[in-house]
Amino acid sequence: MYQWWWKVLAVVTVLYTLVAGFLGGVPRLFILHETIRNTYFHVPMWMAMFTVFTISVIYSIKYLNSGKEEHDLIAVECANTGVFFFVLGLITGMIWAKSTWGEYWSNDPKQNSAAIAFLLYCAYLVLRNAIDEEQKRAKISAIYNIFAFPIMIVLIMVLPRMTDSLHPGNGGNPAFGKLDMDNRMRLVLYPAFIAWSLIGLWIATLRYRIRLIEYKQNTL
Repeated sequence: MYQWWWKVLAVVTVLYTLVAGFLGGVPRLFILHETIRNTYFHVPMWMAMFTVFTISVIYSIKYLNSGKEEHDLIAVECANTGVFFFVLGLITGMIWAKSTWGEYWSNDPKQNSAAIAFLLYCAYLVLRNAIDEEQKRAKISAIYNIFAFPIMIVLIMVLPRMTDSLHPGNGGNPAFGKLDMDNRMRLVLYPAFIAWSLIGLWIATLRYRIRLIEYKQNTL
C-alpha cells in the first residue's frame, strides 16, 4: 500500500495518454472523425470502475469471512471510487453520443442498462448511510455489494449484447477492431487502461487511509 513506484507509473502513463491522445494520429472515419479520441478516455473510465468495484466485492467477501473493520472500509471506499469513475464514464459517453448519435441520451440499451447499474450502486451508498449500527451496516452492505456486482456485469456486459444497440460491441454492432482502430491507437489505449486503473486504485487507497484514521480516532 505504501509503495511509490506504481504511483509514479500511474502519473507518467496518464500524462503520456493525455498528450498522445490529443496530439497523436487517429484513423479518419465517417461520423466519428476526431471524436474517436474519446476512446482513450471513455473506455478507460469503465476499466478503472471495474477494477475498483472488483476490489470492493473481494473485500466485502473477506469482511464476511473475517469480520475485520478494515476490510469493510476498503470495500466501501473502493465502491465510492467506482461510483466516481462510473459518473466519468457516463459523462464521456454522453458527450460522445451527442457527437455521433445526435443526442446526449438516446435510450440506447447500453445507456439504459448503465443507468440502472449506476442506481444500483447509488442504492448501496444510501443503504450504508441508512444503518447506524456499525457491524449490522457493514454486514448488510457487504451482502448487498456481493449481489450488486454480478448484476452490474449482466446489465453492462450481457444484456446490451442481446438486443439492437448503437453502441459498438453490442447488438451486432462491431466494436473497434482492425478496420477502424490501428496500432497507433492501441499504443495509447492499452496504457490508458493501466493508467486510469492505477489512478482509481490510488484514489481508493487515499480514501481508505483517511477513513481508517477517522475510525481509529472515533474508537479511542
